[in-house]
Amino acid sequence: MHTRHLSQTLTVSSIGYGAMGLSEFYGQTDDTASLQLLHTLIDLNITFIDTADMYGRGHNERLIGHFLAGLDNTTREQFKIATKCGIDRPADQAYARTINNQPDYITRCCNESLKRLGVERIDLFYLHRVSQVTPIEESMECLSRLVKAGKINHIGLCEVSASTLRRAHAIHPLTALQTEYSLWTRDIEAEILPVVKELGIGLVPYSPLGRGFLTGKYRHNSDFVEGDFRKNNARFSQSSLDHNAQLLDAVHPLAEKYSCTPGQIALAWLLAQYDKLIPIPGTKQTRYLAENAQAADIVLEQADIALLNAIHQHIEIKGERYSQEGMKSINA
Repeated sequence: MHTRHLSQTLTVSSIGYGAMGLSEFYGQTDDTASLQLLHTLIDLNITFIDTADMYGRGHNERLIGHFLAGLDNTTREQFKIATKCGIDRPADQAYARTINNQPDYITRCCNESLKRLGVERIDLFYLHRVSQVTPIEESMECLSRLVKAGKINHIGLCEVSASTLRRAHAIHPLTALQTEYSLWTRDIEAEILPVVKELGIGLVPYSPLGRGFLTGKYRHNSDFVEGDFRKNNARFSQSSLDHNAQLLDAVHPLAEKYSCTPGQIALAWLLAQYDKLIPIPGTKQTRYLAENAQAADIVLEQADIALLNAIHQHIEIKGERYSQEGMKSINA
């Protein structure tokens, strides 16, 4: 596994791992199977694990903490853990959530995440979403204090606008922006990605495989069980899947050319966009984990990168990536 630098002092595997699905949103979960999968990260040299306090309302962090606690010190030190705060989910309401960036809340969440993860310091701590109520400067000053207190090493933001990035970075250097970015979600390319590169901020795309769509394995809405986020998502309605299949049809010839899977092409294309970009695909199956890791070895020819770069100009993706309510906190 190759490595990349999110910053001068944060080096991780070129492909990371998004652990959210081990707790919820993508159907049934099994902690025993999840721990076995996490141990596979060691063999694949995947050293970057992404979680958040809201995933399973703390379950995801506790699961990763359990995994880390079972490792010897040398192996444990190889892993860099990123977690997030800022989305408050009441314990008794399944879908209710509010955005909270107040300093007292951030500090409390950080302390609770440290405890659940069983670590002395969080490698990368993000604001999961940005509040329209609390000024970003106020939140960043709190995060900066947590760095000075030795509780976090690096600060990140998720799903923010170019102007918010600049304002935040002026208070304390940002190490990473996490946002959805893939062959079928390219919103950031016009304004946000240029600022990320200008400021030298790392980029961590989540859902880099389009929530599985770009693997080519999901052509029917009936493929998703109840409890799977995609079952009722606009991009995964049958009409959207049928329309968006044009993108897969364009990727398949390249997969054949490079003797790999469509998903590996999607990851290789992302890696070619920026040298400080670390995608974090998630999966509950070890064979797909290995497949994702192998994408780091695929080097696309410049002509093929150019082809994929331009593909969105003649293939328009149908369906919003979140509900109308969910889109309100995007690129704030």
